[in-house]
Amino acid sequence: MNDVDIKTREYTTVSEVSGPLMVVQDVEGVAYNEIVEIETPSGEQRTGQVLEVENDIALVQVFEGTSDLNTLSTKVRFTGETAKIGVSSDMLGRIFNGIGKPIDGGPDIIPDKELDVNGSPMNPASRQFPAEFIQTGISTIDGMNTLVRGQKLPIFSGSGLPHNQLAAQIARQAKVISEDSEFAVIFGAMGITHEEANFFMNEFEQTGALERVTVFMNLADDPAIERIMTPKMALTTAEYLAFEKGMHVLVILTDITNYCEALREISSARSEVPGRRGYPGYMYTDLSQMYERAGRIGGKEGSITQMPILVMPQDDITHPIPDLTGYITEGQIVLDRELDRNGIYPPVNVLPSLSRLMSGGIGGDRTREDHSGVSDQLYAAYAEGRDLRDLTAVVGEEALTETDLKYLRFADAFEDRFIRQSLDEDRSIQETLDLGWDLFTILPKTELKRVKDEFVEKYLPTEQATEEAAEE
Repeated sequence: MNDVDIKTREYTTVSEVSGPLMVVQDVEGVAYNEIVEIETPSGEQRTGQVLEVENDIALVQVFEGTSDLNTLSTKVRFTGETAKIGVSSDMLGRIFNGIGKPIDGGPDIIPDKELDVNGSPMNPASRQFPAEFIQTGISTIDGMNTLVRGQKLPIFSGSGLPHNQLAAQIARQAKVISEDSEFAVIFGAMGITHEEANFFMNEFEQTGALERVTVFMNLADDPAIERIMTPKMALTTAEYLAFEKGMHVLVILTDITNYCEALREISSARSEVPGRRGYPGYMYTDLSQMYERAGRIGGKEGSITQMPILVMPQDDITHPIPDLTGYITEGQIVLDRELDRNGIYPPVNVLPSLSRLMSGGIGGDRTREDHSGVSDQLYAAYAEGRDLRDLTAVVGEEALTETDLKYLRFADAFEDRFIRQSLDEDRSIQETLDLGWDLFTILPKTELKRVKDEFVEKYLPTEQATEEAAEE
């Protein structure tokens, strides 16, 4: 039997159907990751992928679920190809399901080419260090945990916190201000509810942001196995737009926790030995393969920047999903439940938040000369104010010095003016830094030890000098 006969052969030897998996016996010439075409007893067409091959037995995961499949009349054909997606610039402004099929009522995409969804590993020697500032319009990110082009910077959230609103706001507002290059957003949603899906669609359509956004949407009632493909579809599209069309692409993936739950479900169905808290031992490898598709390549105009969003179970930052994500990525933005309870949006707690690549993307030629000093001084003053707030709960304000009381005022003002923004407020980096200097007027000038004296003289509002002269 030649290869063509093997690949076009139709099998009716399904021996077992369990969860999202199906076992096919007596197969020949089947390879790992191969795409499978499945015909249900009622004639419906579905798609699957080979997870495992041993001798003449193939284990297949079915993307659309295994309902209505049986072991008697289900037909299976192995295509000899891996999973691919047809890509084109026309994908901007379109909405697709988790496996790349249009769901917005528009026509099918006429692809410029078809690409393997598993992508091609970046040559480490050709990677360029992320350096260009991306402005999100969010002061706590731009000013203190700066996102730079080619970085992977996750958002750690908790159940019920407004991470969806923050994701939509970043998708609307993100831009590279130092260049005139085209900027696009790829939005991959995994396991979200219909209510969340409607929120994102209304946000993008009403604000006009959909024109530069491509959406891949896997809903909570869609098959879990489709959730595994969604980020691959999104990132393959991003790679095409970035490295073949020269665009700067921001990829927002939400929710990584739902993706990992799908990994655990499939691992359990395969009877694999579980790792930490039941998640498969290869989850670190799987996540790293996803996150490491961000970056810049020498000689290419475009770039891919990632902002994955994950909900920490029980707000536990040591849970395997945020823990492994923290190892792989370059920092984290942490949303805080206490700030949210106090009505502050976005509730970003800058103290545990971090952008490891921030120093490479800020400064005089990218943001402003005083950026680093302002960020350090804001962080130090807010940390001092938070510590004094806890102390005050024990000893009372009467035990504090005059300077301590000013730090308390600073912490309150920082939360109310710097962290707090409206859902449609798009602050420039200059506005963010100027706001920082305005907050410094609360403190004595002698306390501004983390900014250079020349910047204090240049940027500190004159009313501070007037207030201090009056006090003297």
